Order: sequence, then structure tokens, then C-alpha cells
Amino acid sequence: MAHHTLKNGYSQLVERLNRFPQGAPPSEALYGILKILFGEREAQLVSLLPIKPFTAKKAARAWKMPVAEAQKVLEELAGRAILIDIEQNGEMEYVLPPPMAGFFEFSLMRVRGDIDQKALSELFYQYLNVEEDFVRELFTRGETQLGRAFVHEPVLSNENALHVLDYERASEVIKTATHRGIGVCYCRHKMAHMGRACDAPMDICMTFNTSAASLIRHGFARPVSVEEGLDLLQQAYDRGLVQFGENVRESVSFICNCCGCCCEAMIAARRFAILNPIHTTNFLPVVDEAACTGCGKCVTACPVEAMTLVSSNDPRHPKARKARLNEELCLGCGVCVRACTDRHLSLKSRPQRVITPLNGTHRAVVMAIERGMLQNLIFDNRVLWSHRAMAAVLGVILRLPPVKQALASRQVKSRYLEAVIRQYRG
Repeated sequence: MAHHTLKNGYSQLVERLNRFPQGAPPSEALYGILKILFGEREAQLVSLLPIKPFTAKKAARAWKMPVAEAQKVLEELAGRAILIDIEQNGEMEYVLPPPMAGFFEFSLMRVRGDIDQKALSELFYQYLNVEEDFVRELFTRGETQLGRAFVHEPVLSNENALHVLDYERASEVIKTATHRGIGVCYCRHKMAHMGRACDAPMDICMTFNTSAASLIRHGFARPVSVEEGLDLLQQAYDRGLVQFGENVRESVSFICNCCGCCCEAMIAARRFAILNPIHTTNFLPVVDEAACTGCGKCVTACPVEAMTLVSSNDPRHPKARKARLNEELCLGCGVCVRACTDRHLSLKSRPQRVITPLNGTHRAVVMAIERGMLQNLIFDNRVLWSHRAMAAVLGVILRLPPVKQALASRQVKSRYLEAVIRQYRG
């Protein structure tokens, strides 16, 4: 009976997690992960939390308990980086982040003794690297994805630099963030427990703004200055790591410095390449085929296997090779350009500019529309809507192209929404 109750509590939590635009498909590995991170009562309580940021008063109402008791539970969960706490106008608000990028990663962003990180890593490996459902759900549904690649800034020519906007530069994210935190790389930490980690730096996972403030407050990240943040970015450049960050223009919450062997995003980019799991930069590398010596350095450097060596078709040198790019697979990160010491690679602009959502609300709404889950954002029955949250979501919808507005209206089946959209169109 106790086992049934325990399983039922975690089943409710899984259902709650799957109201995010990026879901967490049920599996025995997922239940094992949640049992390490959550107690039975915690799982049941968290399953009742809204998707949107909430206060202790709202949590207390959902949990039917005194505010002081709810506050204590929320502080405990935030202290373990399961919730993110954000100070707004003198009052603390909380939000349950999605599993990734969220509390899955936070659980390994520091070495800790309160949970079995080796057992957790083994479960993560099973859920993310062996089973495919979660990674497929996270990276391949819809056109709008969680993350995007940043261009390798040291290889930008003067002409390239003219076409790079501030939000497309990792250095600018570091310079303009309100808070900057550095933690242990979740991916390499997990692989270290599996005996599979590479020798790339571990203490290099970057978080920013309100997420960084919460993680720093609870000891999951250490605060760094702009100067140290830029130094770490330079280390990442020097090691040929790819910058993979949140797919928004404003208030970027994370930038991972990814290797091709350990990092989930790069593995997903190879595994599901044709589904475009990562938004690319606005650049593509160009091979000077006449000069290329076929040394293979660019092939080794590419984290997603977009570069290969092919025959030069030179009858005088039948074994000669040259580099060739598969543009369909390329992230446009430019790491290969840095690797080509002979300078036979350069960057060119893509024919069509890549669209990046404005902020987290914009991305969440578009992802929800594309995945048929908009009703989960608009009608969250576990807690009352605030006018501010409704205004934010409707504001995004009203700025979408007509086709996606129609999709949104069909999903929520709302006459009110249809009337608002018609009025907005004039």
C-alpha cells in the first residue's frame, strides 16, 4: 500500500512536469530520478504548483495550509535548487523550472553529499543517453527549441562582426547580466560518474540574471565578475567548446560551454540532426577547397559531425582529401574555423536570418502553440490566473503571424481569445 501511494505521488509530479512545453515522458528511470530528488510529500505538493511564477500565498492556497508552513516548504525546495526563487518588488516569488534546463542540471552543478550523485548520474545516463523519449521530446518537437548556438567570436572577421547583434554574442550576455554564476558542468559531472568524462573544464557552467541570483544564493553557483566571466569564456574558446545558451534575446538564463562527447545538446544535435534540435547561428563556414590540405583538424573540432573529409578527385594525388561541410547539420558555431590553422576556412552569413524569441514568455508561448499545449499556459486549474500573466501571454499571441494565432485559438477553443485577435487585427 505504501509503495502504491509513493508511486502515485510521483505519477502526479510527472503529469505536472508534462504541462511544460518540453515534457518528461514517464519511465522507470524518471521515477528513480524523482525519488532521489523529491520526498513523497514534496512530490505531491510540487505536483500542485502552477507553471507560472507564484508567491507563498498562492502555494499555501493550492496546498491548503498556512502561509508560514508553505513558506518553509518553498524555502527548503529552493535551498536544494528544485525551485528558483526570485525577489520581485520586495516579495519572493518562486517558479518550478522544467527538468532541463532546470532542476536535473542543478542537482549536479556542485558536489554534494545529501543525495547519491553517482546513482543519480547513472539514472540520468539511462534516461537521457540510452532511452530516447526524453531527449526527443526536449529537442525535436516543433520549430522553436530550447537552446541556440552562439558564434565563436574570435574568428569573426570585421565584415562578419557587422552582422552580429549583441544578443548573439556570449560576451555581451556576460557583460550585461544582472548576476553571473559559475557552477560545475552537469554533463561532464554526470559522465565522470560513468567513467566517460573528457578533460574539458568542469567549473565552467554559466548562469545569468534571476536564475544565477537564486543558484548563487543557495550555493549551487559562485558569483563571478564580468572579467572572470570573460576569462572563462576565453578558456572555452581556447578549448574549442561550443557555446549553447537559452534561445531568447533578453535575459538569457544560461550558457553551457559544450564538448561534443559529453554534452546533451551536442549529442542530441548528432542523434536528431535532420530535426534541427538546436537553433543555429547566422553563419556557415566556407571551405577553400582549392587550398584545403585535408588535414582533418576541422573534422575533429566539429561537435556535431557536420564536417567530413572527401576525395579531392585529383588524379595526380589519388589519396588527397579535402574538407566538406554538410550545411543541414552545421550549427554555425565557427569552432572549425579556429581549428583550421592554415586559414582555409572562413564564415559567411546564412541566406536567411535565424529568428530568436524575445524572452522566456515569448518562447514558452510559441513552443506551447507548436506542441499543442497552449491551454496549459492559459488555463492552469491548480491556481488562479493573475491579470499580469494573462496580459503577458496574450501580448505574445497578438504579435504572432496569423497562422499561429489561428493555431492558438483552436487549441484553447476560446471565443474570448478569438474576439481579442479579431479586434487586434482591426
